[in-house]
Amino acid sequence: MGSIDGEIPAVWFLISSIGFVILTFIQYRNTGKSFNTIFLSLMAIIFFVSYIILLIPR
Repeated sequence: MGSIDGEIPAVWFLISSIGFVILTFIQYRNTGKSFNTIFLSLMAIIFFVSYIILLIPR
């Protein structure tokens, strides 16, 4: 079991970005290009970029 020390594991950003991609696909299929679809795709990009940034060694 992991300890809770205030650090977010990088894998959660990857899982969240994959979830946003799936939600974007479902939203686009149902309503087409809308504000919500654009918002979900931007969230997927932001979370994926955050995942990449956390993987870069310091």
